[in-house]
Amino acid sequence: MSAGKTKYDVIVIGGGASGMMAAGRAAERGKSVVLLEKNPAVGKKLDITGGGRCNITNAEFDRHAFAKHYGASEQFLYSPLSQFGVQDTFDFFTKRGLPLVVEARKRAFPESQKSPDVTRVMKKYLADAGVTVLTHSAVLGLTCIGNRITEVLTKKGVFAADAFVIATGGVSHPETGSTGDGFRWLAELGHTVHPPTPTIVPLKTAEKWVKSLAGISLAAMKITFFADGKRAFSKKGGLLFTHFGLSGPLILNSASAVAELFKEADVTATIDLYPDMDFAALEKLVITKIEANKNKDFKNVLADILPPGMAKAIPQLFTLSEAGVKAHSLTKEERKRLIHILKAAPLTITGLMGFDRAVISDGGVPLTEVDTRTMRSLKINNLYLTGDILHINRPSGGYSLQLCWTTGFVAGNSI
Repeated sequence: MSAGKTKYDVIVIGGGASGMMAAGRAAERGKSVVLLEKNPAVGKKLDITGGGRCNITNAEFDRHAFAKHYGASEQFLYSPLSQFGVQDTFDFFTKRGLPLVVEARKRAFPESQKSPDVTRVMKKYLADAGVTVLTHSAVLGLTCIGNRITEVLTKKGVFAADAFVIATGGVSHPETGSTGDGFRWLAELGHTVHPPTPTIVPLKTAEKWVKSLAGISLAAMKITFFADGKRAFSKKGGLLFTHFGLSGPLILNSASAVAELFKEADVTATIDLYPDMDFAALEKLVITKIEANKNKDFKNVLADILPPGMAKAIPQLFTLSEAGVKAHSLTKEERKRLIHILKAAPLTITGLMGFDRAVISDGGVPLTEVDTRTMRSLKINNLYLTGDILHINRPSGGYSLQLCWTTGFVAGNSI
């Protein structure tokens, strides 16, 4: 070994969720481990996860039911999830003084509701296990002889090891250092690398009325998407209006399907503000409200009918015959038009936000090129792949981080 070269059992590249888990687990088993991170600190993306609250996992404890959320990757994930599943994540953090709470849609968060607390637990895990953490240590390249990596070149010198973990993440939130470096190295090593598309992103819309509602959220409504005017799919859930269009859990979880529609067609949508009422029942409700307030301005009655904050948008969608019209003078046709809008407010979807606003992007190495029982590459004998470097489509709601904990643990446990 040349002077200035340091040798370890394991080198982990990338100090995100999966990299920290892999490094900690390998060191716990007695391996000498160095974790190389290009940022000034590990866990930069973890600190902003879940809007700063960190959706650690999803409290679905049935392994098969949990794996179903990963689509085509389902079968590949049974083995890793049997080694470190949702219950293991709960136990891991609870045992280390960070109890979890379960909220709507089984999303699990730290009880403290603070992402940096999760990073703190992981940093302590690394320290307790004896991992050497080197920050400001961007990897410049890998040396490969035959089908084995021998060393990595960094700004701080050359490091050699028996085994390597690439945990550099995908390309969502590039400001945290997720700039696709790992994808480039893996392609050079002979792996297939699927190009990433931002899969969990907000949607852009054309309508002014949507933007006028920026900051208002609807807890339970239904959105239906159309491709060239033909109904494609519907989803129910929470929605957030923004200055560029739509966000919120419902929208984020529809984005990858909308992206597929965009490949073939123009995309429009309708919002049903009363998904649990049919047209007749809603009409009855509106008539009752009008009867009870017939001498009031109709726009004030609207505020009583609509979800909070929505009343200011309806006049833009619903042009009344005259301004300041009283509730009792609303014509039957106008009333029916109003019900149509409440059941199907029209939207033009103009596109998806980019990687800068992506919660998760897919892309990366297909699972057919990885032994998912160990997370070892099937191309390079001493290389292990974890987290967002893997091409796995998944919804928001804790599924991405569970993948990081699982694949990181399995790699660290197998080396």
